[in-house]
Amino acid sequence: MLICKVVLEGLLLGFLLFLICAIGIRNGAIGMVHMYTSEVQRRVIEKGLTSAEEINRRSILFKSMCIPGYFVYVLVCAYAINGARGFISGFWQMFLILSIMNLIDRILVDGYWVGHTNAWIIPGTEDLMPYIKTNDKIKKWIMGTVGMAIISAILSGIMCLILE
Repeated sequence: MLICKVVLEGLLLGFLLFLICAIGIRNGAIGMVHMYTSEVQRRVIEKGLTSAEEINRRSILFKSMCIPGYFVYVLVCAYAINGARGFISGFWQMFLILSIMNLIDRILVDGYWVGHTNAWIIPGTEDLMPYIKTNDKIKKWIMGTVGMAIISAILSGIMCLILE
């Protein structure tokens, strides 16, 4: 039963990520240009579609809200809702939740939504497509998987110190 609960929590976090992206591009993909390569960012600045300051502002806003939000979410799910105690229990739950979100991000958001729909196209940058190059995809898969394990380990370690 617990595994189903944790999988559901991972799916919900993936849905929240999807929702954040949908809100970010509601007025056009330029709203999430901070997630694109520096080459695309330079192009949109040159075309006058946005400014470097606006890209930086959106990037800071995204990072300052989403990253702590993900941390709080997995901690609440694992320790407050699911009753994790100790390192291993918290680690596997948070790692599974974050890994499911990572899969949703890699496969549905990056792979399908960005890669195969028009929703993320910024006019005047079509020659820079695909926006997520093969090398970037590989880095995202590796960093996503390793990163989720490291984050889960750090958060579990902190919770062990707090709860003991």
